[in-house]
Amino acid sequence: MNKISLIIQREYLTRVKKKSFIVMTILGPVLMAALFIVPVYLAQMGGEVKTIQVVDETGMFSHRFENTKELIFKPLDLDIEQAKAIFPNSGDDALLYIPITELSVPSSAFLYFDKQPTMIIKSHINSSMRREVESLKLAASGIDPDIMRSIKSSVNLVTIKLHEGGKEEKKFSEVATILGFVSAILIYMFVFMFGSQVMRGVIEEKTSRIVEVIVSSVKPFQLMMGKIVGIGLVGLTQFLLWVVLTLMIVVGFQTAFPEKFRASETENKMISNTRITDANQSIEETLQIDESVMAQVAEGIRSINFSAIIFSFLFYFLGGYLLYAALFAAIGGAVDNETDSQQFMLPITIPLIIALVMAQYVINEPNGPISFWLSIIPLTSPVIMMIRIPFGVPYFDLGLSVVLLILGFLGTTWLAAKIYRTGILMYGKKVDYAELWKWLRYKG
Repeated sequence: MNKISLIIQREYLTRVKKKSFIVMTILGPVLMAALFIVPVYLAQMGGEVKTIQVVDETGMFSHRFENTKELIFKPLDLDIEQAKAIFPNSGDDALLYIPITELSVPSSAFLYFDKQPTMIIKSHINSSMRREVESLKLAASGIDPDIMRSIKSSVNLVTIKLHEGGKEEKKFSEVATILGFVSAILIYMFVFMFGSQVMRGVIEEKTSRIVEVIVSSVKPFQLMMGKIVGIGLVGLTQFLLWVVLTLMIVVGFQTAFPEKFRASETENKMISNTRITDANQSIEETLQIDESVMAQVAEGIRSINFSAIIFSFLFYFLGGYLLYAALFAAIGGAVDNETDSQQFMLPITIPLIIALVMAQYVINEPNGPISFWLSIIPLTSPVIMMIRIPFGVPYFDLGLSVVLLILGFLGTTWLAAKIYRTGILMYGKKVDYAELWKWLRYKG
């Protein structure tokens, strides 16, 4: 055991002192934080004023387009051909043409442009015209638009899990879906990334003949286990540093530039128009809707048992890594270079790929039979169980998955050790599946 701990220490210290580890530990959080910060920052940079010329032959819509800080609508008293002729030299951003039709209400409009308009512009125009068309149709039918809008209601469906003994617990499927899918992606990414590092490390030591010196002092199994655990601790350290540093960067940026994370006036109008059909609805009602949505989001976040999620993630990350790292170590011991390893990589990666492909089904049916079997099979359980846990998993399923994952790790380690101890000192021979089968049958 002392020799294994020395190998673990060597693997860990050697890798954390590498420049590549330091660079990736710094670069990783920067890139992850950029995924949150850059889109927000770019959206704020795109706040220059856009001018839209309007040729409205119907005369119904010009007064319905409200100017904002980002959008200015300029009605033109010209026909469309004259407007199109002067548009290229006008310096304006787009030309909106609403033709008169035989119908009482036009069903389409045309937006001419020199540069592609954004979705915000199109949505603003579309929602403004839609509200007016709806009002005209209601008035034509003899229905007061205000009465029609007053009867429109939204229903808030609250999902509550009823436990034995009558205990109630609110559940939010949207939060569980996002949390489960993100956890599954992270498990897949880290298991594959650090498992591959084990394989490359074994191949490097084998090709440089360093392993011949090492195995003169330790057993091949001790060397393999020390390498697996050492690299696993490196991966865990890097992951924890990524999480902490990413949160620090994002929170620091939000604190330093809070105005960057506020939606623009046009975006607020677009969001509001998707929920509210009456342009004259009171500000108080709008604020009540926004506060209700924010309260539901906050309640959904508070409903998450973060301690259970973090503990489960760490267990399935370590369990999945140890299982797959043993298989990757066996491949590294069996081949002389990474090119030869490709034929053995496919059977190992297929279960992980299947788990990702089935993620959508598991989200829709977290307690279905396929979800159950995939969450207890050791090769797929690290990914699938992390999708199921936010939805709530029976203790029997969770316990069975944990036990089988531990047994799966022990089993793959035993098989990998038989391949590793034979292949680690074998050079220049192309290994196939038949040869691996012979190694597995060796005794002693």
